[in-house]
Amino acid sequence: MKNEKAYKILALQENISNRAAKDLIDRGVVYIGNKKVEIARGEIKADTKMKIKKIEKIKKIFEDEDIVAVDKPAFLTSEEVAKKIGFGLLHRLDKETSGILLLYKNEDFRQKAIDEFRHQRVLKEYIAWVNGIVSEPVTIESPILTIKKHKAYSKISNDGKEAISIVEPLIVEGKRSKVKVTIKTGRTHQVRVHLKSIGCPVIGDTRYGGIPFERIMLHAHKIELLQYKFVSNEPKNFN
Repeated sequence: MKNEKAYKILALQENISNRAAKDLIDRGVVYIGNKKVEIARGEIKADTKMKIKKIEKIKKIFEDEDIVAVDKPAFLTSEEVAKKIGFGLLHRLDKETSGILLLYKNEDFRQKAIDEFRHQRVLKEYIAWVNGIVSEPVTIESPILTIKKHKAYSKISNDGKEAISIVEPLIVEGKRSKVKVTIKTGRTHQVRVHLKSIGCPVIGDTRYGGIPFERIMLHAHKIELLQYKFVSNEPKNFN
């Protein structure tokens, strides 16, 4: 049996266009068994059976005249969520990160919120499963430099911007740990980069040293902004 590009096999299997098949693989929802198909143009056996993971629905948690809080599922970009909801983003979550995402409904509130973010008066708490053992709290204050080309990539650098993350252990199971990360700043990929810097990359985050998994195991659990406080329950596969 000859090999063929993964997206072409998926297109035939699902009776969809090559472009639609490539988009599904790029989104990260196509699997062979329990292994995610990472490269749409990668070649595999032509008779390989693939499955597509269903993306959960966006859940609206709260709405008033100023703000909308939603529970973002993994595999949707923040911009896609904003387009579906119909309001602007106050901040962003990475595509595979689930959890609390905030949108604004008017410019006055957006300016107030920006001021809170700028002065580090917003509490953001994440839950993550990581490779490695985290047995005691650690504060990471390494500056982060983000290189924005085709896809943003961040790294620890003295030329970077201030970044502060507080990591607290929740569970240790064998050689992996469940942690809570509270961030004082909001740099691109901050949690992922800081956890990598202490030798404990997020599971599924192959870009920053994590082992392959069905998704990046990072969840935006809580956010407090002005008089608001929102909490998102952990996904089932986090427990």
